Amino acid sequence: MSENITRLDYQDKEIILIGTAHVSRESAELVKQVIEEEHPDSVCVELDEDRYHNIQNPKAWEDTDIIKVIKSKKVGFLLANLALSSYQKRIAKQLDAPVGGEMLQGIESAKEVGAALVLADRNIQTTFLRIWRKLNAWEKCKLIGSLLFSFDDDDEVSELDLQELLKADMLESVLVDMRKQFPKIGDILISERDQHLAAKIKEAPGKKVVAVLGGAHVPGVKKEIYRSQNLDEILIVPRKGIASKIAGWIIPALIIGLIFYGFVTNIQTGIQQLSVWALWNGGLAALFTAIALGHPLSILTAFVTAPFTSLNPLLACGWFAGLVQATVKKPTVQDVLNVQTDIFSVRGFFKNRFLKTLMVVVFANIGSGIGTYVAGFDIIKNLF
Repeated sequence: MSENITRLDYQDKEIILIGTAHVSRESAELVKQVIEEEHPDSVCVELDEDRYHNIQNPKAWEDTDIIKVIKSKKVGFLLANLALSSYQKRIAKQLDAPVGGEMLQGIESAKEVGAALVLADRNIQTTFLRIWRKLNAWEKCKLIGSLLFSFDDDDEVSELDLQELLKADMLESVLVDMRKQFPKIGDILISERDQHLAAKIKEAPGKKVVAVLGGAHVPGVKKEIYRSQNLDEILIVPRKGIASKIAGWIIPALIIGLIFYGFVTNIQTGIQQLSVWALWNGGLAALFTAIALGHPLSILTAFVTAPFTSLNPLLACGWFAGLVQATVKKPTVQDVLNVQTDIFSVRGFFKNRFLKTLMVVVFANIGSGIGTYVAGFDIIKNLF
């Protein structure tokens, strides 16, 4: 596998890039062989702090407290991580190889030869948030749909698909088809991380550095090694646009103003406008919660809270509906253990209490969001 080894000279450093496949036993063996033979001063791996701890403790996520996830507003982040890890485990199972085996080997071999270990990748949450903020509302809906419903547990991955995935980046593998639909994802997922990886590799201590990278990163890192990088630019999570921030407060203020105007004009009109707001907003939030097969109490919670939370950009009815769902239908240990397989089928998704709670949060918020616009247009139509 010598074609997967690239040697570079940068200033006074010798840099050895090992291009790997993240579910390949051969890659792990190559990493072990190269580090033992080269005895580098540093070993860089394509991991950040979070993934380093996860790969060291693969079952740690099984202790995830769903209620804490909802309260910390990280439901979307957790779903994306579950989809990513589950997809890779599915591929690894077909290849009878551990996920991230070459990274684990790099960590172990670095300890054996006394090399410094460098976690060279950008934080995964920063990467996901940069992707999310770059997409418009329609693209976000398409991405969520792709993540949730593009997998089928009965589908086998073909040999051709496997060969393509083996060349892919660890994060890109689960988004390989989505990248075609969302060109913006490619630059953030690969190009920006090439810059981050190259910068960390150049900063690694010692004169001989071995870097264990997904095959997709090697061409980009080779170029970036000889360029200067502005890490501050790619580590910042883009803030919400001024327009979206303003809209987040203007729309509720406008709705409240229109309802108040209705009462000033005529008490009956005001009551009617208030009813329209409550029924559309609460009704659609409850409907979407029901579509997610939420518990009746979760559906009722979505109905009651949506008209209020929609008037406050800092709150979301899905959080309340999800908390009720997690309380009355508390996920079991078995639900958590089955996440890796249940996430690949619609039936399994809605049968699993852990995943269903996440879906209640997402669907209730979607219903409430649609209800806000429908009710708003209805109120304007009735007044004018």
